[in-house]
Amino acid sequence: MKRPDKISIILAALALGAGHLPSAEVLYNGIRLPDEWPPRGLDPKSDAPMDVPYLKNPPAVIPIGIGRQLFVDDFLIEKTDLRRTFHKPKDHPGNPVLVPATAAELARTKGSEGEQEAVCYLGAGGVFYDPADALFKMWYTAGWRGGIAMATSRDGFAWERPELGLAGGNVVLAPGMNEPKAGWDNGVYLDLATRNPSERFKFLAQRPKKGHTLHTSTDGRAWSRGVTAGPAADYCSFFYNPFRDVWVHSIKRNGPRGRARDYAESREFMRPGIYRHSVYWTNADRLDHPDPAVGDAAQLYILHGMAYESILLGMFSIHLGPHNTLCDEGRFPKITELKLGFSRDGFHWDRPQREPFIQATRKEGDWNRGYLHGATGVCLVAGDWLYFSYTGYSGISPTGWRGLYTGASIGMAVLRRDGFASMDADGKDGTLTTRPVRFGGRHLFVNVDCPGGGLLAEVLDASGEVINGYAKSDCLPVRANKTLVAVGWKGGRDLAALGDTPVRFRFYLSNGKLYSFWVGKDESGASLGFVAAGGPGYDRIYDTKGLHAYEEARAVMPAAMSLE
Repeated sequence: MKRPDKISIILAALALGAGHLPSAEVLYNGIRLPDEWPPRGLDPKSDAPMDVPYLKNPPAVIPIGIGRQLFVDDFLIEKTDLRRTFHKPKDHPGNPVLVPATAAELARTKGSEGEQEAVCYLGAGGVFYDPADALFKMWYTAGWRGGIAMATSRDGFAWERPELGLAGGNVVLAPGMNEPKAGWDNGVYLDLATRNPSERFKFLAQRPKKGHTLHTSTDGRAWSRGVTAGPAADYCSFFYNPFRDVWVHSIKRNGPRGRARDYAESREFMRPGIYRHSVYWTNADRLDHPDPAVGDAAQLYILHGMAYESILLGMFSIHLGPHNTLCDEGRFPKITELKLGFSRDGFHWDRPQREPFIQATRKEGDWNRGYLHGATGVCLVAGDWLYFSYTGYSGISPTGWRGLYTGASIGMAVLRRDGFASMDADGKDGTLTTRPVRFGGRHLFVNVDCPGGGLLAEVLDASGEVINGYAKSDCLPVRANKTLVAVGWKGGRDLAALGDTPVRFRFYLSNGKLYSFWVGKDESGASLGFVAAGGPGYDRIYDTKGLHAYEEARAVMPAAMSLE
């Protein structure tokens, strides 16, 4: 896969080469990889939380040329008396946004898991924004272990099933088609980074008994014959890591502590036998507490990843039981819940918040009673908001039929942009000083909520002294609730004179929340960071549009979607 020109320029500027990234290479954010990559020797028997080396030994100077800088950990923070708060998304009031409606989705299906009815679910299906058609697109499984279907939406909340003229209705791949076959929990990925039109769509056909296969397509209709990735359990997934220009495979294995994940990477997506090059990666750990009503140890059921701004997001589906046999006998769904992880090197996950990001209700009759799945792509970006698609199971169909995998629908949860964590000054004044950072832009931007207080910023030199003209007293106060707002100093002073010089930012916050900061090259606020599964206004996988993308998003979003 060849990078688009803009990404080549960005990565070259950050000393990333076009070939395979060697061991001990310095990444875009100053992190030095270990000599052995990917790391081997992690113990699948251990229930200890994953060690994250770069948090113990951060770089002396952190380049911040790519993306918004989030406060999900202490990587960027040298000193602060602000309080970190983690946030959860809110369910869209119209949930579920896609319910079983076609004959295939409503039908009762008999298989190895018993009889199931009224099912449309993501599995490992993808939800992306396609700028070519100005549409959100969702690939999902129509009926239990059924074919792969597509739904489309203008705003991400009202979904339609287009007539595709392929396998009937909105079905992209029907069960039993020769190559590739649908019928397991397949993953579809819209690749806007590729310069090869024949690889714009990528597809993982999951066949646990015969070996999973990889396919590509120009239009999502006619697929390549594919190559065999290798054998694995169900619900494998993959994602592109643009920070290192590699495809990462999240491979489900059954290990000594149950369901877990292996890791494999490749420059080329269509690499035969990629699963044979995997290493043990991660699992649930002792901080993932059992459901007290069940008592089973937690396991890692699914792990999706995606680049967002300057980090990688990990959507962990944590399995809490009960065992499938008990659920099948009782005819109710098992419990899986969605938690988040964050990575700055592409392998090690920091999981600071163990409360569910999206939680199963466990309540009889609720569409999301249990068995939650996230989506390939993780989240969409729409102006001030992030959209998280997820599947939930009720265990009961409209006809009253009950089953372990019955009654599946798809909903949407919404979070403020960059809203995973904020640094808060609640009813008092506080400060946050960054570690030394380096940048090439000229305009400072923040994502902040402080209309009843205020934010000021100053710039310190390498010795910790305030740079003349960039003091707190020179800063123009910010009093706003905005996910993109500029910070300036008297006389129209910007940061151009400080480019490529190690400095620290010190933020003064009163009665508010600070979510992120970044330095942009122009006044639009474009971050050059990555926009996950995309959204209105973005024609690439990274942000070159800034406020211009916000304008396009607001044109299609519901009127109720406002920060005010």
